[in-house]
Amino acid sequence: MGKTYGFFNEVLGSRMSELIHIDHADGLTRSYSAATNWGGLVFPCGQVPYQEDGSVPVGIKLQTIQCLENLSAALAHANSSIHNLLQVTVFLSDQKDFDEYDSAWREFFGTSKLPPRTTVFVSGFRGEKRIEISSIATKKEI
Repeated sequence: MGKTYGFFNEVLGSRMSELIHIDHADGLTRSYSAATNWGGLVFPCGQVPYQEDGSVPVGIKLQTIQCLENLSAALAHANSSIHNLLQVTVFLSDQKDFDEYDSAWREFFGTSKLPPRTTVFVSGFRGEKRIEISSIATKKEI
């Protein structure tokens, strides 16, 4: 077995998949899983800036931080961590929000271990949401 395959077997481990469900404070049942564990990878659902009471914070900075806190909680339920992110895609509704969102991102992560990130500008978010975060993480510390 070559080095590359050995790496993937080490990172992915077994190919068993597991759906992760979270009990939400609002008591509502969601029509999706919070995350899927597959081997050594974690695929959380898209994270939006809902707070525990179902409200959305005002402003892109607070929404960014809320999304990242929600992502951190979803990863914890899947036995992973925000520090194990392999790739992140962020969907923003307004290009004018980029600098403030980027500042909140750096505030949340600090200056080290910034995960790889792609930012895409989209339209069509419902309500007051201005951001959604999609990601892939590993269960092993990177």
